[in-house]
Amino acid sequence: MLTIREAGSRGATNIGWLNSKHSFSFGEYFNPKEMGVGPLRVINDDRVAPGAGFATHGHRDMEIISYVLDGALAHKDSIGTGSVIRPGEVQRMSAGTGIRHSEFNHSQSDPVHFLQIWIIPEKAGLQPEYEQKDFPEADKRGKLRLVGSRDGRDGSVTIHQDVDLYAGLFDAGEAAVFEPRAGRTAYVHVARGTVKIAGETLSEGDAVTLSGEPVGIEGVKDAEVLVFDLKA
Repeated sequence: MLTIREAGSRGATNIGWLNSKHSFSFGEYFNPKEMGVGPLRVINDDRVAPGAGFATHGHRDMEIISYVLDGALAHKDSIGTGSVIRPGEVQRMSAGTGIRHSEFNHSQSDPVHFLQIWIIPEKAGLQPEYEQKDFPEADKRGKLRLVGSRDGRDGSVTIHQDVDLYAGLFDAGEAAVFEPRAGRTAYVHVARGTVKIAGETLSEGDAVTLSGEPVGIEGVKDAEVLVFDLKA
Protein backbone atom coordinates (compact mmCIF):
# COMPACT_ATOMS: atom_id res chain seq x y z
CA MET A 1 0.00 0.00 0.00
CA LEU A 2 1.29 3.45 -0.95
CA THR A 3 0.15 6.76 0.56
CA ILE A 4 1.42 10.13 -0.70
CA ARG A 5 1.58 13.26 1.44
CA GLU A 6 1.97 16.31 -0.78
CA ALA A 7 4.19 19.15 0.38
CA GLY A 8 1.39 21.68 0.04
CA SER A 9 -0.78 19.82 2.54
CA ARG A 10 1.69 20.31 5.39
CA GLY A 11 1.13 22.66 8.27
CA ALA A 12 2.99 25.97 8.29
CA THR A 13 4.48 28.51 10.66
CA ASN A 14 5.90 31.79 9.36
CA ILE A 15 6.96 34.35 11.94
CA GLY A 16 9.47 36.32 9.91
CA TRP A 17 12.77 34.88 11.09
CA LEU A 18 11.35 31.33 10.88
CA ASN A 19 9.54 29.71 7.96
CA SER A 20 8.63 26.16 8.93
CA LYS A 21 6.62 23.39 7.28
CA HIS A 22 5.25 20.61 9.47
CA SER A 23 4.80 17.11 8.04
CA PHE A 24 2.96 16.09 11.22
CA SER A 25 0.96 17.91 13.90
CA PHE A 26 3.19 20.37 15.72
CA GLY A 27 2.67 23.53 17.74
CA GLU A 28 -0.41 25.38 16.58
CA TYR A 29 -0.84 23.02 13.61
CA PHE A 30 -3.05 20.08 14.53
CA ASN A 31 -4.35 17.44 12.14
CA PRO A 32 -5.66 14.27 13.81
CA LYS A 33 -4.88 12.34 10.62
CA GLU A 34 -1.22 13.42 10.71
CA MET A 35 0.19 12.47 14.10
CA GLY A 36 3.27 10.69 12.78
CA VAL A 37 4.13 7.24 11.48
CA GLY A 38 4.93 4.69 14.16
CA PRO A 39 7.53 6.26 16.48
CA LEU A 40 8.32 9.01 13.92
CA ARG A 41 6.52 11.98 15.44
CA VAL A 42 7.90 15.20 13.86
CA ILE A 43 9.52 16.36 10.63
CA ASN A 44 9.81 20.13 10.56
CA ASP A 45 11.32 21.69 7.45
CA ASP A 46 12.84 24.86 8.91
CA ARG A 47 14.35 27.91 7.26
CA VAL A 48 15.91 30.37 9.70
CA ALA A 49 17.01 33.91 8.86
CA PRO A 50 20.65 35.02 9.34
CA GLY A 51 21.59 35.45 12.99
CA ALA A 52 18.20 34.26 14.23
CA GLY A 53 17.16 31.07 15.95
CA PHE A 54 15.54 29.21 18.80
CA ALA A 55 16.48 30.56 22.23
CA THR A 56 17.25 28.14 25.05
CA HIS A 57 14.32 25.81 25.70
CA GLY A 58 13.76 22.38 27.16
CA HIS A 59 12.87 18.87 25.97
CA ARG A 60 12.23 15.54 27.66
CA ASP A 61 11.95 11.94 26.46
CA MET A 62 12.51 12.52 22.75
CA GLU A 63 15.16 11.56 20.21
CA ILE A 64 15.83 14.77 18.22
CA ILE A 65 17.73 14.61 14.94
CA SER A 66 18.93 17.69 13.05
CA TYR A 67 19.77 17.31 9.35
CA VAL A 68 21.16 20.44 7.68
CA LEU A 69 20.51 20.94 3.95
CA ASP A 70 22.03 24.41 3.42
CA GLY A 71 23.97 26.76 5.65
CA ALA A 72 25.12 26.04 9.20
CA LEU A 73 23.29 25.54 12.49
CA ALA A 74 24.88 26.41 15.84
CA HIS A 75 23.89 24.24 18.81
CA LYS A 76 24.48 24.66 22.57
CA ASP A 77 23.00 22.56 25.35
CA SER A 78 22.88 22.05 29.10
CA ILE A 79 25.14 18.98 29.06
CA GLY A 80 28.05 21.07 27.81
CA THR A 81 27.86 20.46 24.08
CA GLY A 82 28.54 23.26 21.64
CA SER A 83 28.82 22.56 17.92
CA VAL A 84 28.05 23.74 14.40
CA ILE A 85 26.12 21.37 12.12
CA ARG A 86 26.70 21.61 8.38
CA PRO A 87 25.38 19.79 5.30
CA GLY A 88 26.36 16.12 5.36
CA GLU A 89 26.36 15.97 9.15
CA VAL A 90 23.70 14.33 11.32
CA GLN A 91 23.14 15.36 14.91
CA ARG A 92 21.26 13.18 17.40
CA MET A 93 20.26 14.56 20.78
CA SER A 94 18.55 12.31 23.31
CA ALA A 95 16.53 14.57 25.61
CA GLY A 96 15.88 11.77 28.11
CA THR A 97 15.32 12.98 31.67
CA GLY A 98 15.62 16.57 30.48
CA ILE A 99 17.87 18.81 28.44
CA ARG A 100 17.91 22.49 27.52
CA HIS A 101 19.39 23.73 24.28
CA SER A 102 19.45 26.53 21.74
CA GLU A 103 19.71 26.45 17.94
CA PHE A 104 20.77 29.49 15.94
CA ASN A 105 21.74 30.23 12.39
CA HIS A 106 25.54 30.30 12.55
CA SER A 107 25.72 32.88 9.76
CA GLN A 108 24.96 36.58 9.97
CA SER A 109 24.45 36.81 6.21
CA ASP A 110 22.98 33.56 4.86
CA PRO A 111 19.87 31.59 5.84
CA VAL A 112 20.05 28.03 7.18
CA HIS A 113 17.74 25.27 5.93
CA PHE A 114 17.42 22.13 8.03
CA LEU A 115 15.10 19.30 9.01
CA GLN A 116 14.27 18.77 12.65
CA ILE A 117 13.11 15.22 13.27
CA TRP A 118 11.59 13.86 16.48
CA ILE A 119 11.38 10.15 17.25
CA ILE A 120 9.66 8.79 20.36
CA PRO A 121 12.27 6.74 22.30
CA GLU A 122 11.74 3.12 23.24
CA LYS A 123 11.57 4.07 26.92
CA ALA A 124 11.36 7.17 29.08
CA GLY A 125 14.00 8.41 31.49
CA LEU A 126 17.12 7.84 29.41
CA GLN A 127 20.35 9.67 30.16
CA PRO A 128 20.61 12.84 28.01
CA GLU A 129 23.15 12.39 25.19
CA TYR A 130 24.53 14.17 22.16
CA GLU A 131 26.12 12.74 19.01
CA GLN A 132 27.16 14.21 15.67
CA LYS A 133 28.68 12.48 12.64
CA ASP A 134 29.61 13.40 9.09
CA PHE A 135 28.50 11.34 6.09
CA PRO A 136 30.39 12.28 2.89
CA GLU A 137 28.48 12.91 -0.32
CA ALA A 138 30.22 9.98 -2.01
CA ASP A 139 28.63 7.59 0.50
CA LYS A 140 25.14 8.77 -0.48
CA ARG A 141 25.49 9.43 -4.20
CA GLY A 142 23.10 7.13 -6.09
CA LYS A 143 22.50 4.97 -3.03
CA LEU A 144 21.08 4.94 0.48
CA ARG A 145 23.51 5.33 3.36
CA LEU A 146 22.50 4.29 6.87
CA VAL A 147 22.90 7.41 9.02
CA GLY A 148 20.89 6.43 12.12
CA SER A 149 20.02 3.12 13.77
CA ARG A 150 19.14 1.52 17.07
CA ASP A 151 22.55 -0.15 17.38
CA GLY A 152 24.70 2.53 15.74
CA ARG A 153 25.91 0.04 13.16
CA ASP A 154 27.97 0.95 10.10
CA GLY A 155 29.06 4.18 11.74
CA SER A 156 25.54 5.61 12.03
CA VAL A 157 24.34 7.71 14.95
CA THR A 158 22.51 5.77 17.66
CA ILE A 159 18.74 6.25 17.94
CA HIS A 160 17.11 4.85 21.07
CA GLN A 161 14.26 3.30 19.11
CA ASP A 162 13.76 0.50 16.58
CA VAL A 163 14.29 2.83 13.59
CA ASP A 164 16.72 2.76 10.70
CA LEU A 165 17.29 6.11 8.95
CA TYR A 166 18.90 6.30 5.51
CA ALA A 167 19.96 9.30 3.40
CA GLY A 168 20.54 9.31 -0.35
CA LEU A 169 21.40 11.68 -3.21
CA PHE A 170 19.85 11.01 -6.62
CA ASP A 171 20.22 12.92 -9.85
CA ALA A 172 18.93 11.82 -13.25
CA GLY A 173 20.12 8.31 -14.07
CA GLU A 174 20.76 7.38 -10.44
CA ALA A 175 18.51 4.89 -8.65
CA ALA A 176 18.30 2.54 -5.69
CA VAL A 177 15.88 0.00 -4.29
CA PHE A 178 15.18 -0.18 -0.57
CA GLU A 179 13.59 -3.23 0.98
CA PRO A 180 12.15 -2.69 4.47
CA ARG A 181 12.45 -5.53 6.92
CA ALA A 182 9.44 -7.88 7.08
CA GLY A 183 6.40 -6.34 8.71
CA ARG A 184 7.86 -2.84 8.61
CA THR A 185 6.76 0.50 7.16
CA ALA A 186 8.94 2.74 4.99
CA TYR A 187 8.45 6.51 5.13
CA VAL A 188 10.29 8.48 2.43
CA HIS A 189 10.70 12.26 2.75
CA VAL A 190 11.98 14.24 -0.23
CA ALA A 191 14.21 16.89 1.30
CA ARG A 192 14.96 18.58 -2.03
CA GLY A 193 14.85 17.99 -5.77
CA THR A 194 12.67 15.50 -7.63
CA VAL A 195 12.46 11.71 -7.66
CA LYS A 196 10.14 9.00 -8.90
CA ILE A 197 8.82 6.36 -6.52
CA ALA A 198 6.49 3.60 -7.70
CA GLY A 199 5.82 5.62 -10.85
CA GLU A 200 4.87 8.74 -8.89
CA THR A 201 6.85 11.97 -9.27
CA LEU A 202 7.68 13.55 -5.91
CA SER A 203 9.33 16.89 -5.25
CA GLU A 204 10.69 18.84 -2.29
CA GLY A 205 8.55 18.37 0.81
CA ASP A 206 6.53 15.48 -0.60
CA ALA A 207 6.52 12.18 1.26
CA VAL A 208 5.31 8.65 0.72
CA THR A 209 4.46 5.83 3.12
CA LEU A 210 4.77 2.24 1.89
CA SER A 211 4.06 -1.02 3.66
CA GLY A 212 5.04 -4.53 2.66
CA GLU A 213 6.87 -3.73 -0.56
CA PRO A 214 10.29 -2.61 -1.83
CA VAL A 215 10.84 1.09 -2.43
CA GLY A 216 12.36 1.99 -5.78
CA ILE A 217 13.85 5.50 -5.85
CA GLU A 218 14.75 6.98 -9.23
CA GLY A 219 16.44 10.36 -9.48
CA VAL A 220 14.92 13.02 -11.72
CA LYS A 221 16.78 16.16 -10.67
CA ASP A 222 19.16 17.04 -7.80
CA ALA A 223 17.30 15.06 -5.13
CA GLU A 224 18.09 14.36 -1.50
CA VAL A 225 15.86 11.90 0.31
CA LEU A 226 15.51 10.44 3.79
CA VAL A 227 14.10 6.95 4.24
CA PHE A 228 12.80 5.75 7.60
CA ASP A 229 12.43 2.00 8.20
CA LEU A 230 9.88 1.88 11.02
CA LYS A 231 8.22 -0.77 13.12
CA ALA A 232 4.53 -1.13 12.32
